[in-house]
Amino acid sequence: MNIIVPIKQVPDLVEELEIDSSGKDLDREWLKFKVNEYDDHALEEALLLKEEFGGTVTAIALDGNDIDKALYAAAAKGADKVVKVTGLDAHVSNHQAARALANVIQGMGADLVFTGVQSVEDRDGQLGVLLAHYLNMPHISVVTGVTVAGSNVVVKKEYSGGIYAEFEAATPIVLGIQAARETPRYVPVAKVRRAMSSTEMEEVSAGDVSVSAGSSVSRMFKPVSGGKAEMLSGSAEDVAGKLVEIIKSKS
Repeated sequence: MNIIVPIKQVPDLVEELEIDSSGKDLDREWLKFKVNEYDDHALEEALLLKEEFGGTVTAIALDGNDIDKALYAAAAKGADKVVKVTGLDAHVSNHQAARALANVIQGMGADLVFTGVQSVEDRDGQLGVLLAHYLNMPHISVVTGVTVAGSNVVVKKEYSGGIYAEFEAATPIVLGIQAARETPRYVPVAKVRRAMSSTEMEEVSAGDVSVSAGSSVSRMFKPVSGGKAEMLSGSAEDVAGKLVEIIKSKS
């Protein structure tokens, strides 16, 4: 079982986010980045399958902010290979990212491709769907568990309202992982450093990434502060009366 897992670095939301001078992107100069949470779950699910049923796991990423460290961390966790896709900025649209990743993945003989279901800076959450399109593979998203059944896989998918369904699907297939069956494993810095010295990172060109669709940002801005909050005190009857007066004054 050959499993490919695209990963990406996203801004750490505990940091203060500032808009750059163009007004169309974040000022990334001093931002702290981390692996997208859902990509981390996708990698964990791939590693769990490898441990249970054998095979190989390859982590792949577009070149960008601290991506080498993220790929070496994937190797430290158990990925067999790490691949960096060069020649394209990591902050392109999902349409271009999917095309670039597909250009590389299509020659890797993938049985399974696990993407995170979305990322914190996604505008459409469609990377998995688009990647499946360019790879000419079927796709299932919002996946919370994968097991192997002979030459097929059994996929657990979540729907709205806490409803789950199971699908048996033939490989190759692209799966959008929402949550791994286990919490993503922690890897100490010392192990990442060892991986940096013992793991060979393959670099592959993104190739032709021209696409006929996509979206662009016209303007970014911070939310405008709303009105003040007013705390009501007193007995239940007093508070109810004040609420009635406030509602009447707003109507």
